[in-house]
Amino acid sequence: MRGASRVCVIEDHTLFAESLQIALELKGHEVRRVPLPDDLHSATTLLPAVMKHQPHVLLLDLDLGNADGSRLIEPVTRAGTAVVVLTGSNDRARWGHCVRLGARKVMEKTAPLNEILATIRLIGEGRPVMTLEEREDLVRHWQEERAQVADLLDRLNRLTAREAEVLGQLMNGRQVRQIAEASVVSEATVRTQVKSILAKLEVSSQIGAVGLAHNAGWMPPVAKN
Repeated sequence: MRGASRVCVIEDHTLFAESLQIALELKGHEVRRVPLPDDLHSATTLLPAVMKHQPHVLLLDLDLGNADGSRLIEPVTRAGTAVVVLTGSNDRARWGHCVRLGARKVMEKTAPLNEILATIRLIGEGRPVMTLEEREDLVRHWQEERAQVADLLDRLNRLTAREAEVLGQLMNGRQVRQIAEASVVSEATVRTQVKSILAKLEVSSQIGAVGLAHNAGWMPPVAKN
């Protein structure tokens, strides 16, 4: 693939997408933007629209409203299209996940336009756009985060069913008194349960427990009627 490339853009910020399209077209690239439906919940539903254009390069945003753009990386890469992620996130672990899924490069949206154009040019010339060291560093960040999350989930799995329910209510912003009233138990009972939760999660406060649960992506059990 040399010279002009077919480039597909998936981006939910219209002004940024239009700026990219204009800059790329001025360089002779054929650009197609994939429209995003208002009710988009799964990025994979965009795959047919991407493949319709048979792009050489897909410029992909990660945060597409309620949808996670990274879900597109693997199937698009498998189809032979190079994926370049343009994101507002500076989470290196998240970048590493994208690289592991097959993204050729991850860049912040604040990157100079010339750097984005140069990346597409290098891909078109069949040249690398990241060093092996850069890729390994990003993947290492992802692996470290996964290990941390696994440790957090291990702590959360120590909770009894009742403690998990109480933690879920704390995550919803309820006070000990409200939890006690809703469960028809004494405040002392709930405080004992909270104390056990803090000990098992190895944190010193209710805020710490709630933060740990959020960081682990933990979902509280559904309350039984």
